[in-house]
Amino acid sequence: MNQESLATENQQLTIPLSVVIPTYNREEPLVDTIADVLKQDYPNFEVLVVDQTTNHKPEVQAYLEEQANAGKIKWFRLSWASLPGARNYAVRRSSGEIILFIDDDVRLPNGFFAAHARNYQERPEVGAVAGRVFDRMKLGDSGEELEIEELPPEAADPGIAWYYIDLVHTVKPQQIISARGCNMSYRRDIFTKYNLYFDERFRGSAVREESDFCLRLRQTGYQIWYNPAASLVHLGEESGGCHDISTRSLKYQVTFYHNHFFMGLKNLTPNQCARFFGKLFDCHVLGNPPCYKGGSPIKIITRGSFYALGFMSAIYTLVKSIWDDGQIYTLQEK
Repeated sequence: MNQESLATENQQLTIPLSVVIPTYNREEPLVDTIADVLKQDYPNFEVLVVDQTTNHKPEVQAYLEEQANAGKIKWFRLSWASLPGARNYAVRRSSGEIILFIDDDVRLPNGFFAAHARNYQERPEVGAVAGRVFDRMKLGDSGEELEIEELPPEAADPGIAWYYIDLVHTVKPQQIISARGCNMSYRRDIFTKYNLYFDERFRGSAVREESDFCLRLRQTGYQIWYNPAASLVHLGEESGGCHDISTRSLKYQVTFYHNHFFMGLKNLTPNQCARFFGKLFDCHVLGNPPCYKGGSPIKIITRGSFYALGFMSAIYTLVKSIWDDGQIYTLQEK
């Protein structure tokens, strides 16, 4: 299909789209992301920027004010920082039938919105769409030398799927069990009819919060559909985002394991948990593939300590949830 025909087809897509960009301590990459969003040729969309940054650089502040005053973005300033909290905040203020979440450090090709929306218009059984993610650090591995048609059966097993869902190299549309948070969209029904929300008990970088959400979404009967045409480049900036906490710090490492254990304990059967936690130990503690971490005894013992602390932290979160469901940011508005 030529560019003119594709542009005409994109204009025929009429599903209202809400584009959500949670942001925390990002500067120039946020500006570039918003610029790419505003260049999209999709006919009906709104942009919600949920900004948890305390102070921006003057030029970034001026850009955001200009776009907001021109009505091109809805710019919300928050005094707290939580990725799932920001997603929930935006959902409550959005108006689109489809809600599309992207990160604040991505680059989008033209036609990106249409590539998401087309799946909902053509497939009523689809409740969520996961797009292809080209991680900047992995772009050299994303050529024709490694193309995946069908994901392996392990990618559909909730116990170990997280180590087999490759949304970088997979080139064939297919049903999957989870999306990636930097490139995912959902029908509004998921939030309004089924009352699902992102769990604000996922901390820090909130790793696995989208996996938790997708596992609960599957119980509605809707499908999660992967479409490689809905692709973007994820820059993975070294500053901003979750990087206000050093990845080498105790807090970051414990939070990382907490989120994995919390997702498993919430959603998986005992057998699935055993396989998931075993794979987590084998990969992230022992350093076996696909993690490829250093295997010195000191490093393994250190990572094992974080693993144990993360497990105890997740247990504490579950016990505390008996009287506190952890949705502290959502509850502030009630």
